[in-house]
Amino acid sequence: MRIAIGSDHAGFSLKKELIFWLEKNDLDIHDFGTYSEASVDYPDYAHAVSEAVESGEYEFGVLICGTGLGVSITANKHQGIRAALCWQGEIARLSRVHNDANIICFPGRFIESDEAIKMLEIFLKTEFEGGRHLRRVNKIPV
Repeated sequence: MRIAIGSDHAGFSLKKELIFWLEKNDLDIHDFGTYSEASVDYPDYAHAVSEAVESGEYEFGVLICGTGLGVSITANKHQGIRAALCWQGEIARLSRVHNDANIICFPGRFIESDEAIKMLEIFLKTEFEGGRHLRRVNKIPV
């Protein structure tokens, strides 16, 4: 499984924790930045991760900013991207089961790393249910 990850400065600390967990679990990741807590513009990283997932080079993406809203809004501008802002495990699960989300977005200023790791694990292990949900996902313009 190939995973693209990116964050702005507000998500940098959480991103480091998630990268550590992903690498510990032998997942193939690419960090699209940012690489410090210096102020940057979140769309630059959201676009890079979204393009990587959109192209099919990466199966899933992970994006983090202060609220998670900016990166999720930006990512969802890309065709074929279904970015889900998650703050609870059940939302992460349902984003995959019902929406076939391919990018998970986190509010770096509002969740702890252990919560984010649990959600990421759920997200990556959960399969899309299809069926009536596929009909609904297919109604999303691409």
